[in-house]
Amino acid sequence: MIRVLFFGPVVERIGNNQATVAFCPGIRLQDVRDELAAKFPQAFEIVCFAAANGQHVCDMSFQLADNSEVAFMAKFSGG
Repeated sequence: MIRVLFFGPVVERIGNNQATVAFCPGIRLQDVRDELAAKFPQAFEIVCFAAANGQHVCDMSFQLADNSEVAFMAKFSGG
């Protein structure tokens, strides 16, 4: 199983701060994003950053292992 965390305004659009996606060998970060974007298109309109297992990931072909933790977040700013 892959645990997925959401942050900031993405949470507001999904209505939850986490989800799970079934693991299958060869699953990539892009596959997880695509599956969730099909369910929550309004949330993924604003997703700009992804992380896997605590590391920022730019390459969406990054392969995930079983029990990976993925995070999706929008841009944010502070003051």
